[in-house]
Amino acid sequence: MPDAPHLPVDDRSAAPLADRGLRLALVDGSDADAVRDWRESVARGFLDPWSTAEQHAEALPDAAGHRLTAVFDDTLAEARYPVATAASWPAALSLPGGDVDAWAVTSVTVAPTHRRRGVARALLEAELRTAAAAGLPIAMLTASEATLYARYGFGPAAWVADLRIDARRLRYTGPEVPGRVQLVGRATILEDVPRIFEAARRRIPGGVHVDGLLLTRLFGRMSDDAGLRAHRFARYDDADGVPQGYVAYTAVESPEDVTASRIEVHHLAAATADAEAALWRFLIEHDLIGEVVAQLRSVDEPVRWLVDDPRAVRTTAMTDHLWLRVLDPVAALEARRYLGPGRLDLEIADPLGYADGRIRLVVDEHGGAAAGPVEAATGPALALDVSALGSLLLGGVRATTLAATGRIRERAAGDAAAADALLASPVAPWLGVWF
Repeated sequence: MPDAPHLPVDDRSAAPLADRGLRLALVDGSDADAVRDWRESVARGFLDPWSTAEQHAEALPDAAGHRLTAVFDDTLAEARYPVATAASWPAALSLPGGDVDAWAVTSVTVAPTHRRRGVARALLEAELRTAAAAGLPIAMLTASEATLYARYGFGPAAWVADLRIDARRLRYTGPEVPGRVQLVGRATILEDVPRIFEAARRRIPGGVHVDGLLLTRLFGRMSDDAGLRAHRFARYDDADGVPQGYVAYTAVESPEDVTASRIEVHHLAAATADAEAALWRFLIEHDLIGEVVAQLRSVDEPVRWLVDDPRAVRTTAMTDHLWLRVLDPVAALEARRYLGPGRLDLEIADPLGYADGRIRLVVDEHGGAAAGPVEAATGPALALDVSALGSLLLGGVRATTLAATGRIRERAAGDAAAADALLASPVAPWLGVWF
């Protein structure tokens, strides 16, 4: 993977910003003061309060491994604070049947005093050019707003659901799994988290490798004493005693009725189906708990199939979460497995030019693929923009759905159905963390 902190500033974005009196620069991740000022600008953009010294110290190690971009207005009274920010780094992304290295983009902000000056466009296009120059076929992000990123070629590829489970009206009816669930402390669970998280990520398309504070904050932050003390942890060990799953949660006592208290699930990861079933059973059968709530869960969460009353498992919200931007369609398409065999031509429109052109995907009887440019479509074919390609890549939306809504065009009737036969994923894409 490329060495993100040392990739240079994008001159094509720096020049138009300079014409507007703004300076595009990289922030040295080893400079604690510069990182602190950059992080305060990020916090301002996301409406967060000023950070404490402990929070800055906790976040500093992550900064050293990320490429921190900033836009400065040197005419300001406090010019050390950027008026726009972004961060990026290469990370593994799970596809159906495989993994690919992708460019993770986060912390994209523009100060309210500097809107409508083309700053966000300069930042995002700089990130795409940097990723493409580094040879990464996909850029990805988790979006705080759904209307910002399609203009840069990103498409929603994995959705998440918020669940509210009435534990008092249901009964666990799932399998009796071997092994056991045990309560452990934070230090113990963190020993197993990297391995379990990675195994769980690879099970499901849309999983992104995260480490450092992006991962450990799910288990309470050392800089937040009250939050840290409220966290509890349970681990599932299989019949051989190997840890295969965990859940981090908080129990919130009901002031009216202690037997109607609530569990708030911060993070649940399972490397196996047994681990998933055992951990959900632990949560819904927990003493004194009337309700379990969980955010950022799969839209096809298995818990509703593990109980006798699926209506007691309510989806209270569903939203887009992971957005993908294909930069190299040949490499992106060849990195995943398919339901094939079959063939599909894709005529891709990309205003920024990275993925523009006609690509033929040929899938063999084992689900492996080869892709490459072709002159003309001669079989099943779809015309689509690059954002729709990002949505299709993980198999989380059907081509027939996008065709019916005008997002893609068939060369002939039935071509979208033929695409579904290749592109669909047997597992709903899911990403259970923010980055």
